[in-house]
Order: sequence, then C-alpha cells, then structure tokens
Amino acid sequence: SPPYLTATVWKNLNPFWGEEYTLHLPMGFHSLSFHVMDEDTIGHDDVIGKITLTKEAIGAQAKGLDCWLNLTKVDPDEEVQGEIHLGLELLKDTEKISLRCQVIEARDLAPRDISGTSDPFTRVIFNNHSAETSIIKKTRFPHWGETLELELDPEELREEGTVTVQVWDWDMVGKNDFLGKVEIPFACLHKTPQLEGWFRLLPLGNNEVDAGGKLGALRLKVRLVEDQILPSMYYQPLIDLLVESVISPTEVEDSSALTMLEEVTTVESRQDMAMTLVKIYLGQGLVVPFLDYLNTREVNHTTDPNTLFRSNSLASKAMEQFMKAVGMLYLHEVLKPIINRIFDEKKYIELDPCKIDLNRTRRISFKGAVSEAEVRDSSVEMLQSYLTSIIESIVSSVDQCPPVMRVAFKQLHKRVEEQFTEPENEDVKYLAISGFFFLRFFAPAILTPKLFQLRDQHADTRTSRTLLLLAKALQSVGNLGLQLGHGKEQWMAPLHPIILRSVASVKDFLDKLIDIDHDTASEVPQRAVFMASVTVKEGFLHKHKAEGPQLLSRFAFKKRYFWLTSETLSYAKTPDWQVRSSIPIQCVCAVERVDENAFQQQNVMQVITQDNDGQLHTTYIQCKNVNELNQWLSAIRKVSIYNERMLPSFHPGVHRSGKWTCCLQADRAVAGCSRTHSAVTLGDWSDPLDPDVETQTIYKQLLQGKDKLRLVPEHVLGLYAFLFLNTRGLCCYTPCQGIAARLLVVIEDLEQAHATFQRREKEDVTSVIMNP
Repeated sequence: SPPYLTATVWKNLNPFWGEEYTLHLPMGFHSLSFHVMDEDTIGHDDVIGKITLTKEAIGAQAKGLDCWLNLTKVDPDEEVQGEIHLGLELLKDTEKISLRCQVIEARDLAPRDISGTSDPFTRVIFNNHSAETSIIKKTRFPHWGETLELELDPEELREEGTVTVQVWDWDMVGKNDFLGKVEIPFACLHKTPQLEGWFRLLPLGNNEVDAGGKLGALRLKVRLVEDQILPSMYYQPLIDLLVESVISPTEVEDSSALTMLEEVTTVESRQDMAMTLVKIYLGQGLVVPFLDYLNTREVNHTTDPNTLFRSNSLASKAMEQFMKAVGMLYLHEVLKPIINRIFDEKKYIELDPCKIDLNRTRRISFKGAVSEAEVRDSSVEMLQSYLTSIIESIVSSVDQCPPVMRVAFKQLHKRVEEQFTEPENEDVKYLAISGFFFLRFFAPAILTPKLFQLRDQHADTRTSRTLLLLAKALQSVGNLGLQLGHGKEQWMAPLHPIILRSVASVKDFLDKLIDIDHDTASEVPQRAVFMASVTVKEGFLHKHKAEGPQLLSRFAFKKRYFWLTSETLSYAKTPDWQVRSSIPIQCVCAVERVDENAFQQQNVMQVITQDNDGQLHTTYIQCKNVNELNQWLSAIRKVSIYNERMLPSFHPGVHRSGKWTCCLQADRAVAGCSRTHSAVTLGDWSDPLDPDVETQTIYKQLLQGKDKLRLVPEHVLGLYAFLFLNTRGLCCYTPCQGIAARLLVVIEDLEQAHATFQRREKEDVTSVIMNP
C-alpha cells in the first residue's frame, strides 16, 4: 500500500501532529508500520526510527491501542514484503535422494533500488547445500519458472533441520540486499512429500531492539475495525426507526430510537456516533429535524442556562460534527486569508509576562535592547489587528454561510427563547448559537489550522502561540465578553476593549444569520457537499494513448485535464474544453500502481474497468510525482471502494509484444499475478455518504448495548413485546410495542443476517499456505 505522510514539524524534537487517518486495509494484512523521518530539503530524508504493530497486537485491544511506544532502529533486513510461489518435493529413489524446489514467481517484493524496483534472485538452502536461480532485472514481480535440485546424503533424511528459501536483490556494486525468506521444517516434507503454494516472505530475524527510548518515542492511538457490510435492504428497518424518531415524535419526552442509542453510547464513542448520525440524516434530507429533536430535548432538560450545551452530550457533538460536515468550505472562505497572513508574517507575540523571552524577539525599534513593555505593546497592536480582521471577516459572512446551517441555528434560537423567557436570560439565545459557532467551530480552526485543512503544515512554535492567543480571544467574543476579568489570565486585559466593542456587531450578525425563511428548510440542498456533481479531485495528468501503433513511451502519454466525481472520471484537452471523455466510476474494478519497467516511466497508475459484457479495459495515467500518484490512487479508490465487482488480482505490468511484462504470460485475459489493494485515506469531512456503512456503525453500537436495552422498564419496552422477548427472543412488532422492543427485534434480525452472510469481498488468499 502507498505510504501516508503527516505534515512536517520543523526544528522540533517534541513534535505534536494530532492527525487522524482512516485506512482501508486489505483483509490479509499482517502488520502496520510507522516510520519517523527527518525531512531534508536536499537529498534523501533520514529515518529516525520505526514502530511496527502486528494485526494481532492491534486487534487484541477492543478499544484500540493508546500508548507511548519506543522507536526501534530500522534494519533493511527487517523491511520485507510480498509472497513467493514455491513447489517443494522430497524425491527418494534407489539411486539418489534429492530435494527439488520449483521457484515459480514472486509478487509485491520490497523496492531496494533508487528506481523503485529490485533485481531479485532466489537461493534455496538446506544444511550445507544451496542453489540459486537466475537474476530478473528491474522488477518487483519476478517470474523465474526454474527448478533447483539439492542432492542429499541418506543420513540427512533423519535431520530435523529447516529448508530455507531466501530472496535477494542483486547489486553490481556492494552487498546484495535481503528481500525476505521462507522457512519450512524438513519434517513437513516427510508428511507431505509434495508441497505447493504461495508463502509470505518473512524478515531475516527479529533483530528489533528497543533502544530504551534513545531514539525517542511515539504516542499512537490505533484501533482496528473489521466490518461486514450487508446489502442495503437489511438496514432499512433500522433506518426507518431512526427516521421515525425525528419526523413523528409524539412527545419530545417520549423514548425513541435516538434516545435509546444515546443511552447505550459510551462517552468515548459519542463523537464518532454523532458524525455517523449526521451523515445518515444528511442522506435522508432530515438533518435539520434531527438536530432540532436533539436540541429541544437538551434545552428542555437544562435548568441552568449557564450549563446549556456545555456537556459532551449527543446533541452537542451532533451540532459540532454537523458544522464540520457542511461548513468547511465556508470556514475556509472566512479564515484562510487571515490565517495565511499570520503564518507568513511570523511575528513574535506574547502577552504573558512570565513567558516573554527578550532573547527571542526581533528588534522592534532602533533604540537598542527591546524592553518587556515594548514587546507587550507590539504584541497588543498585532493581536488587535489580527483579531479585528477575524471578527470583521466573520460578521460580514452572512451570505456565505450555508443555508442549512442558518436554518439549524434558527431552530436552536427558537427552542432556547421558548425555554428561557426571563428578561435576565435575554442573552442565552445568542450564547447558544455563538457557543457552537465561535467556541466549537472557528476557535478550534484558528488554534490548529492543519486539522481543518487551512494549512498543509502545522505552525511553528512562534506562530502556534499567536494562534493560541487569538483562539482565546475569539472564545471570549463567543461568550459575548460576559466572563472577562474573572479568569486567571489578567494579562489578556489589553484585548478586552476590542472584545467588548465587538459584542454588538456579533449579536447583529447572529440576528441576520437566523433571518432566513423557515420554509426553505425543506428546500435546502442538505446533501450539497456530498452530491455526485461535486468534484472530488481535478488537475492535469498524462493519459496513455493506447490506440494506434506502438509509440515510444515518452510520446505515448498525452497531457489531459482530469475531473473526478463520485460518478465519473472524465478528461479533456484543457479545463475549458467542451468535449469530455468519461469513465463511469461504477465500472471501476481496480485502481493500482504500474511497475516502472512496464513503460520505463515512473508514477504510472492504472484504472481497470469492466463493461456490461464482462470485458476488462485498462486506462494508464501518469502523475508528475509520487505524492500526486498517492493522492489520485486514494481519491479514485475512495469513490469506488464499495463497487460490487472489484477484482481480487491485477497485472502490475503491461501486455506488450505478446506477453505481460510482469508474469511473462501470453494470454492477455489471464488472471492477474498480484493481489489488488484497497487502502485509502478517508477524511472525516469529505467522506462520500454511504448509508450501509453508517447504519452498520449504528447497529454495532446498539449490539454492544443490547443487554442494556433488555433492562429498559416494561412501560418503555411494551407489555406484549416484553412477554414475547422473554419467551421467544424474536417477534413481529406492532405499533403498541415499546421502542426498545422494536430496536431489539431489528438488532436480532441484523445479527441473523450477519451470521448467514460472508464478508462482501475476500481477497484471493485461499491458495496461500502460511509458513508452518
């Protein structure tokens, strides 16, 4: 799988990333490695150390790993990958005893040369006997088709040794590089004289030594989720219950599928659950009623307005995730210019007298040494300038704010106004909205722009401090200046006047924000950010011209402008060219890299599609660098990941001169010689909506809380259902049954469906014999 790279934290031995990746890994993956690199602007990046976690180690923790792990040295002999196809046979006849080894082929070998390939050969060893295959140049998918034979002495039949098959990368200069090994106990050949299959290549030996923290440590949170996704029809009853919760609640205090779900949701999983629900209701066109339902319950259950939405309830988390789901483009329009200015100017700004470091300041005046007072005055001036720009940009952005956000805030404003009618609570309706808008949306984005895609890299220490001070000030703006002067940070006082002056304009902004016709709620394009017409990725690439006579590789790739949506991958000569060619995404069955020696070109990928007649067609596309290649691979896999007819294998080479360059087979239609990959990075805020996956997540949460649901009081469960569930465990529900009972029935049905379905897509690993 392609590597996934975090941002670079410059000039720092204690970096913080805070980045999150969701990787879709192949079913047969064995381990996950994290390499910590030192980026160099000139030459190769240096490897500081690594951490490797096995699938078993990650899967052993239900809640995932969350700990500091010491880095270990990176030994090239341990960095192996791929599999080898072998046939082993022990021959015993009257004249001689021999061990015959068929070395057929290998796939997915580690690249050892600068070109991104290797020059592999295989060595078979038993006792003092050894034999080698020929060297196959410039490939990670060698096809040998050779038979090696080792003559044995009769007494060696009684040995309890090991047959070792090693794969090496041949180097003309210097020592050969290790690519992996297979070890088979000789005793296995006594039991099974003929052994054949694919074997996973293993490291030379476990030489990973914990350096005791000398190389540093990395804090990781890793969780493995293995899910079986059923066809949509099986999830429909659960979707129906969720929809019913918000479109026809008899009384807001009554129990519903949503209240039951919150009951069984742990605090740790609430954020994930909130985003999943937001996506489900966005897909159903019901996100406004959904938020209104949760917010109304929250408001009605709050007696002290000072605590309103201050907890991490499902309502609070749902509003937070909703803003991230629909408001990211809006956030970028408002904040990006000022964030870029702060990063570019790199000013030294500090207000806390305990933290002012005169040695780190640049000269502010020509009067000699800079005093603490001058640093503070300069800092106040710069912060006032930045803060004014941020506030002005926000309060003038009413028309840019997505209508669906405005309607949701209007509903929230109405519920708070109805609950807190006293004159002294006049500001609560503003605080409820500004609490989400400023404290949970804009302030976090200013604090960590990288996590909101406002910047490609994390801020350096100096800029981070500026952003922190601005985020603090914006939080005070969001609190309408009501708590100024009560905190411990009295050194923030120079910013208090500007915060207090902004209160009137913020209230005016909030009034305008919710001044939207309520009838438009049903017309708001709630799926706008996820619709098929939205371009996921676009840019110039080089497409291989397949038709016509064979061209020299460098002339065979033509520059084209590509657009990717969730429905098509289309291309044209230029961005404004009227005529486009299109590849339907639903026909995509594999997206893979191409071996470098196929076209003698780097950074080439292939998009394999299948037409209605079952014929496969391949489009070869060249990217300008490896990062762009990874991005396009990930983007196309992302929109096609749930296609039904994905291929289990592919050819990393190309069919040229009557044979495949990878496996040398002549038949153009022969099955691929390497397993396909499905690894893809999914960002929280740009995921395509997939109701099956989202509803499966909800089902899993309910399944974990099934015992809690059974303990729900009888009046909520429903008398008839209560009796049925206690006697039979399953029943057809009627309207008189309680919501908990109906949920239990749905869970039981889904459990049965999961038991009878195998996983949607299994990789072609049935022939792989794991090393004994």
